[in-house]
Amino acid sequence: MRSSWWAQALLIRGAPRWLYMNSRYRKLAPAGAAELAQALSESLIGQPAAVEAIVPYVQIFQAHLAPEGRPAGIFLLLGPTGTGKTRTVECLAQALHGNERHFLRVDCGEFQMDHEVAKLIGAPPGYLGHRETQPMLNQAKLNSFTSERCGMSIVLFVEVEKAAPSLNRLLLGVLDKATLRLGDNTSVNFERSMLFLTSNLGAREMMNQLEPNFGFEAIHAKNEPSAPGAPPEPLEEDDALSRRIETIGVNAVKKKFSPEFYNRIDRVVTYHPLDDASLELILDQQLDNLQQLIDTRLGLKAFHIRVEDSARAYLLEKGASRLYGARELKRTIHRLLLQPLASLVAGGRIPPGITIRARHHETSESLELSASAPSQRGNTPASIDERTRSSRSRKPSFLGLELDPDDVDAA
Repeated sequence: MRSSWWAQALLIRGAPRWLYMNSRYRKLAPAGAAELAQALSESLIGQPAAVEAIVPYVQIFQAHLAPEGRPAGIFLLLGPTGTGKTRTVECLAQALHGNERHFLRVDCGEFQMDHEVAKLIGAPPGYLGHRETQPMLNQAKLNSFTSERCGMSIVLFVEVEKAAPSLNRLLLGVLDKATLRLGDNTSVNFERSMLFLTSNLGAREMMNQLEPNFGFEAIHAKNEPSAPGAPPEPLEEDDALSRRIETIGVNAVKKKFSPEFYNRIDRVVTYHPLDDASLELILDQQLDNLQQLIDTRLGLKAFHIRVEDSARAYLLEKGASRLYGARELKRTIHRLLLQPLASLVAGGRIPPGITIRARHHETSESLELSASAPSQRGNTPASIDERTRSSRSRKPSFLGLELDPDDVDAA
């Protein structure tokens, strides 16, 4: 049941929180902190520090103990590109609202000039377009990003360092008093919102710290490479490296923003580049998403994908990049797997229910796609006639795709 208009009015006009929370129109709370942490950990791979930082603030909001006059949480997410900063917000929206796109996104790159801030809050009185230009951010739009499962909205400011100084000054009131004054003199209340700000400040220095390309550390890394099967580095060295990376990010933020801006942030989370184990898990996640896309878009014409170990290793070899993170792996899957499959589907060469096997040979620069015949009940290897068995030396084709004879017998 959706909240009635008067319950929303009570919330907007600043009525006591208990009056809204104790009414029968209160939105349902999501699962507990343990379930939320598990859901975020399964979808957000390789960044446990972000999960540990966000979950307590969500739990405080669920317990109705969030302080008044401030947003439910303010997080600054730092780190190199492709490490999962935006993905964190998508995973949280999926866990709280059931839709990973159910959050308000503000691209700060669109507000690089001071006068462009009017697109966000509307033109003030006396300026051209005051009545015609609707503000991008208002109370009704902010409330539309809540749901029956959770009454907290999520707001994401992407690459906040690219915004004009006027936008940063405008955000001071939001971060401090959870209030934004629009051009028509109305206010937007952010008390029931969680704010995320992403930034790439210090990312290049972080990568140089992890993979030095000059100086004594670079010579030491080249002369003493880690041997295969060697034990991992001591935990103390990993902790020291993590502290250095966090220090680089915090110093870059303090150099860019004013002290009053930095002092209004609840938590600063530094994202580390993804390691090989995390990229393997992300590959599994991307392949599952590809299978879901095929099942959803094609419906009864859907087929199954089976990626062999050789193809997985090749995708990781071409898509693993500490510089570009998981985005490079996603582009590699799109180029080597999705595009050839789309060409076959567009040509009508993949029958419904068939299994497409992806393999890779060492001398090839692409994946080999072969088709397995769809299974049929009552058709066992003993029921295949001798004529079919005698033709096993020749690989049959299935609408232009190469069939594996073992799969034909197994069907």
